[in-house]
Amino acid sequence: MSDAHLVRCPSCGATNRLPADPIARGQKTVCGRCKTTLPAAGARPMAATLTVSDATFAADVEGSPTPVLVDMWAPWCGPCRTVGPIVDELASELAGRIRVAKMNVDDNPATSSRFGVRSIPTLLVFKDGREVDRIVGAQPKAAIAGRLARFL
Repeated sequence: MSDAHLVRCPSCGATNRLPADPIARGQKTVCGRCKTTLPAAGARPMAATLTVSDATFAADVEGSPTPVLVDMWAPWCGPCRTVGPIVDELASELAGRIRVAKMNVDDNPATSSRFGVRSIPTLLVFKDGREVDRIVGAQPKAAIAGRLARFL
């Protein structure tokens, strides 16, 4: 595999080494860990949100060269289900300018505890590896976008 590409899985964060030939021919490639379809190497940054965990938070959020919006949520939370689609829309609209990640607080207690997340939904904004803003509770899209505009 002398001409291989490294592609990070948007779902689980695993790095996959793929030969150049299947990518060049447009064949479907999947993650070796979770079997999610992988983007083509060199493709435009994905507008989809990135799922982060306690294990991947430092690399994906704190190590990001672009600002990151982290949606701290839980599947049983009604307001979280209201804010989720808004966060997805913002991810599409701000693709390339901001990275959007989601973290299930039930599955990742260490990170949520580390940042003192006591209420959900909580949206954390990171820039240069540090938390620079926090939005707690369900907010309209315009309010969230306005807060994010300061960091773009």
